[in-house]
Amino acid sequence: TASHNPVGDNGVKIVDADGGMMSQAWEPFSDALANAPTPDALLQLVLQFAKDEGITLGGAHSAQVLLARDTRPTGEYLLDVATKGISAIVGSVALDMGILTTPQLHWMVRNKNRGLKASEADYFTQITESFRHLLELTPDDKGIDELNEKLIVDGANGIGGLKLEQIKPNLARLDILVRNSGKEGEGILNERCGADFVQKEKVLPLGFGPNDVGVRCASFDGDADRLVYFHVTSPSKTSVDLVDGDKILSLFVLFIREQLDIINGKDNKGLLPTRFGVVQTAYANGASTEFLKNLGLEVVFTSTGVKYLHKKALEYDIGVYFEANGHGTVLFNDDFVSRLESLTARLSEAAGELFMACAKAFCSFF
Repeated sequence: TASHNPVGDNGVKIVDADGGMMSQAWEPFSDALANAPTPDALLQLVLQFAKDEGITLGGAHSAQVLLARDTRPTGEYLLDVATKGISAIVGSVALDMGILTTPQLHWMVRNKNRGLKASEADYFTQITESFRHLLELTPDDKGIDELNEKLIVDGANGIGGLKLEQIKPNLARLDILVRNSGKEGEGILNERCGADFVQKEKVLPLGFGPNDVGVRCASFDGDADRLVYFHVTSPSKTSVDLVDGDKILSLFVLFIREQLDIINGKDNKGLLPTRFGVVQTAYANGASTEFLKNLGLEVVFTSTGVKYLHKKALEYDIGVYFEANGHGTVLFNDDFVSRLESLTARLSEAAGELFMACAKAFCSFF
């Protein structure tokens, strides 16, 4: 994939064994590998790196490499080359996972290495079930009205639009309309559409117009790992009211903070003390930084680039980062998840005991 770049571009994204991005420690090796001048130089690089890292070659350990591509025409060629390269390594097997979004492949690698289900169907199930559980948290007095149910998504004529078409029937209480979906003849990948275009130009993507005033709209990029929201401001204008990564981050933070306050209280000394951190770069909107600090949150800065943001966010129980372009995520530390699951089990058991006590008391009246 080449993400938000034109359809004629293509490249490679490497997913580490934990489902995250490739370790920064391996970047010098990958750069040298890509720029090796001769086959012999390439071989020597591999042998030296294996020696330095203590990697045993010769088929002593088996390995699976999951491969996927987006909808770019050159993807098939790159997939074929990658498959041949992997197959040339003794003990390695290339598994073609098909045409996927970048987040899907990250999820599959992570689950595969944890011994969990890792098919695309499993991915869709987890997404839809998680969304259903999230909606169950919506207070009765804050239900979704007809207008809020509607969402128009600009799929950038890429893989994100195609996958959203597959999953949208299972997303309850959302009326999703996909434009620039990637279907043949609808448009060209990332051409005057997609998250990068909308975020930078702050204008409507192709296929959007006056009839969309007042309706929630969103844009993916070409491989669906960026997301921004926007509103059409006026029937006579092409400009948009943009909800970029800084604003999306703030919404995530408000929701998570609200849930933590219920468990821990405002002083964070309750049932699940949590180190909650927000990671930004110097390019973040200054107003968003001030807003987050005024909430009493720990806000730290890193160098520009998702690889730096992601690494820092991993240091927290819950770490959140987003770039303005819509590239970001929420990370939950494994230890925190374990503590949360343990707390849930204890509370469920206590609730069960309380129910039994009440039932016995009730029965004693008869």
